[in-house]
Amino acid sequence: MGSMSIWHWVIVLVVVMLIFGTKKISNIGGDLGKAVKGFKDGVKGEEDKANPNASATQPPQQVADKTTIDVETRDKTRH
Repeated sequence: MGSMSIWHWVIVLVVVMLIFGTKKISNIGGDLGKAVKGFKDGVKGEEDKANPNASATQPPQQVADKTTIDVETRDKTRH
């Protein structure tokens, strides 16, 4: 495909602006910022779970039942 010149990038930018509009493009930065903040909060939450002494003031969170079912065994018991 080769390298793209500056004119190719200008054309791509104009097409994106025509499709999405300038308002949606300006909101992308805020959306990305919120996504990064949510990711950081999620990572911090996982670190708190790994070290229960670090957050003694927070109540424990419920963990979903993580049992697995062997499909072949389940089918054999039904017959």
